[in-house]
Amino acid sequence: MTTPDNTPDASGTADSTVEQTGVAAQDWARAAADPQYRAAVVDLLGALAYGELAAFERLAEDAKLAPTLADKAELAKMASAEFHHYEKLRDRLTEIGAEPTEAMEPFVAALDGFHKQTAPSDWLEGLVKAYVGDSIASDFYREVAARLDSDTRGLVLAVLDDTGHASFAVEKVRAAIDADPRVGGRLALWARRLMGEALSQSQRVVADRDALSTMLVGGVADGFDLAEVGKMFSRITEAHTKRMAALGLAA
Repeated sequence: MTTPDNTPDASGTADSTVEQTGVAAQDWARAAADPQYRAAVVDLLGALAYGELAAFERLAEDAKLAPTLADKAELAKMASAEFHHYEKLRDRLTEIGAEPTEAMEPFVAALDGFHKQTAPSDWLEGLVKAYVGDSIASDFYREVAARLDSDTRGLVLAVLDDTGHASFAVEKVRAAIDADPRVGGRLALWARRLMGEALSQSQRVVADRDALSTMLVGGVADGFDLAEVGKMFSRITEAHTKRMAALGLAA
């Protein structure tokens, strides 16, 4: 997945230098003694794994729309990086005793539905989708990562590393707008649609998976606190506004 390297603190999560408490201060061996926590981590890694696999597939498809061979090669390189991220998550699921395909299956319909509803019509829409849509997902997972055990947190943050798509998308989209300012209006509308669809998808994933939603707000026994989840999505929205500015688009 991609995260913009030109948007400081885009995720809105706590600084990694802050002293960790609770589960976040434990390693996997200790934290996994709680079956609900283990189930939440399997859910999280399953969602991430399918997201990375879908990103690989999408980037490979987007490469077909690339206007130049250099652009095609750049997207192919990014697709390869996404697949390596998927492999890390798949291997970790196996390592902790979960079957990767079974862990991914609950998230296939939601992710496939999102990609079907937001299929880009051209090269520029594909770039904006990868930059905006993937970054929103990365922000969401970074929020969750702040509550994870140290081993799982390290893996999640590693697979959220920018594959290079952020700077690539910004460069290409800004150049297109400079060449034809009318492009900016169309892409701004497209990005706003992506934002709405991505947030709706994230909220559905949280609401549908009890163990994951409970972990998200620190182990509330009777489910997740909607106020806290609302604050999280507000931070993600703020980060989206910064990314739109980086693209030269109005949020």
